[in-house]
Amino acid sequence: MDTTGDDSFIRDEAALATIYGESPPGAILKEVAYIHPHYRAMIEASPFMVLATSGPEGLDCSPRGDPAGFVQVPDDRTVLIPDRRGNNRIDSLRNIVRDGRVALLFLIPGVGETLRINGVASISVAPDLIGRFPYRGTLPRSVIVVRAQTVYFQCAKAIMRSELWNPDKHIARSALPSTGTILADVTAGQFDGAQYDRDSPERLRATIY
Repeated sequence: MDTTGDDSFIRDEAALATIYGESPPGAILKEVAYIHPHYRAMIEASPFMVLATSGPEGLDCSPRGDPAGFVQVPDDRTVLIPDRRGNNRIDSLRNIVRDGRVALLFLIPGVGETLRINGVASISVAPDLIGRFPYRGTLPRSVIVVRAQTVYFQCAKAIMRSELWNPDKHIARSALPSTGTILADVTAGQFDGAQYDRDSPERLRATIY
């Protein structure tokens, strides 16, 4: 879509301010430069987070999940994220070694509020850090160390509107194309999607950790 010359698109902060006005005081005051004990409790209750990174090729957004408490908070400025086994694209890690700026979004099942952390990340393979994250007999290959710069909770409106935690709104996986079907179609038949789907349960079981 070419938006050149279309005055219906907002192109500067002044136009945004005209439409949205000022933020309410609470939206600003909840942001702090450290991990408050209440924010730590939210991190420790979360089994799922999203990691956003930036690099020369562009942006990346990656899901991370494990049993609640998988992200550790060794002090009020730092979080530790184990890099569990994935698809080995390492897009997030590649971005971090070139541009350490990251954003984290923590979700807690059944809770409307989410937690956001913006900061600077580095990747460690120190044995003492990796050793903090044993699970099912495995250790992560590395640990993402994030130095928090801003921390705040996001209000519950998005979760409430989406009814994300409402089981009556959950859909069956079979209602969408299978992963094998997607792979076969996007590769124009170069991928055996049916075999991929048949192997999927065992592959997940064998490679989840």
